[in-house]
Amino acid sequence: MKQKPSFPAKVEGLAPQRPQLASGSSQFPIGNKKNSLDIFATQASGVGLDSTKVRESMVQKLAEQGVQDEMLLRAFSSIDRHRFIDSALANQAYEDTSLPIGFGQTISKPNVIARMIELLRQGKNLMITGKLARVLEIGTGCGYQAAILSQVSKEVYSIERIHGLFEKAKENLPPIRFPNIQLILGDGMLGFAQGAPYSAIISAAGGEKIPKPWLDQLAVGGRLVAPVMNENGSQVLVVIDKLENGYKESFLEPVHFVPLRSGVA
Repeated sequence: MKQKPSFPAKVEGLAPQRPQLASGSSQFPIGNKKNSLDIFATQASGVGLDSTKVRESMVQKLAEQGVQDEMLLRAFSSIDRHRFIDSALANQAYEDTSLPIGFGQTISKPNVIARMIELLRQGKNLMITGKLARVLEIGTGCGYQAAILSQVSKEVYSIERIHGLFEKAKENLPPIRFPNIQLILGDGMLGFAQGAPYSAIISAAGGEKIPKPWLDQLAVGGRLVAPVMNENGSQVLVVIDKLENGYKESFLEPVHFVPLRSGVA
């Protein structure tokens, strides 16, 4: 049987940022009474934008728009979106809109992020105590979606091809606050074979087709959610479930994401 990689995984040519855990802590202290999210909220209180009311309003709107996953709604309620974007845009942080994060990239609308993660969690994708097991995120960006994923998953491997955004995400996602996230600088189209198989894969960029490495790295019973081009040249969400004897594809609503690109910039 193939041995699972240790967490965080080691990438050749890249020294991963290892979580600085307190003495006696496990590698995944998600179930602790005062977990990483509590530390984040405590340190954030009273600093910068008082986001409590606007954040709760955003979460209420997500529920009204049809998001029913309570664990997911709690994650949105707990993560300060304004801390992942430029301070000049803080007053727009909790609106249901995409915002620029530099390098020609954007942070997706909260509703789109919620929709895609909820779709992931509705599949037969190897849940553990109500959480997704191991998730691969293509396109870390500023790290906001990875932060949300970290609250509804046991492990998150997030890969970013743009070095500037990779550095920004490292600042936004310090290991002491998000110890179950591993950030990787690399070509997202290749996935991350060292961490495979994944119970779920999610992409924040869309191409003409789903790259084969993603399908290869998805576990049987796992689910992939990503934007992809349809026959008309427009982007739509696709949900792919990996079965014992093939794949099941479902094409859903139109979306608009940045294009999927190869290489590292």
